[in-house]
Amino acid sequence: MNTDTLRAEREHLANLLEALQRCSYFLNSAASAIDWPIDGPSLKRRQKDQPLFQALAACNERFSKMQDTIAAAMRHSALLMGEATTPFLRVLAFFEKLHVIESVESWQLCRAARNLAAHDYETSYDLIAEHFNELHALQRVLVEAAERLIQLCAQSLDVHPATDDFQVEFMQVCRQFASRRPTAG
Repeated sequence: MNTDTLRAEREHLANLLEALQRCSYFLNSAASAIDWPIDGPSLKRRQKDQPLFQALAACNERFSKMQDTIAAAMRHSALLMGEATTPFLRVLAFFEKLHVIESVESWQLCRAARNLAAHDYETSYDLIAEHFNELHALQRVLVEAAERLIQLCAQSLDVHPATDDFQVEFMQVCRQFASRRPTAG
């Protein structure tokens, strides 16, 4: 890699890290509009509640976008760290070892939930509620992975989010999830 190419690659990663902050903020904003947990009977009763279903649709979209962005940022940062970037399972194993993701299995669980959201057109309100409750529970996995990846990129590559536009909001979301972690007993 020549100097211009390396600079461009680092800028691309910085933009991805900023996108992670933005994705975290907007996913959290969409989820905050919903009274969790949701259940099938209440969804059935509110089946024409546009603000509720718009918020649920936003959660689907933003969860998917966030996971895709984390994946792109992991692959790109692995490239800059001189690691193999294919197959993606190798990237996941690398970031599991670095404690960016909890486990390959937790990542795959998020991916399965994301894919279900993108491709399933369920009509059972109980199953719809179950899906969204799972997405909401998995939001923590993505936010924490984004936080750890941003920290790793700062420490290992001296690459930071391109701007501070979402820094304060991102840290608020991270603190919100940290305060919900179970304490060791």
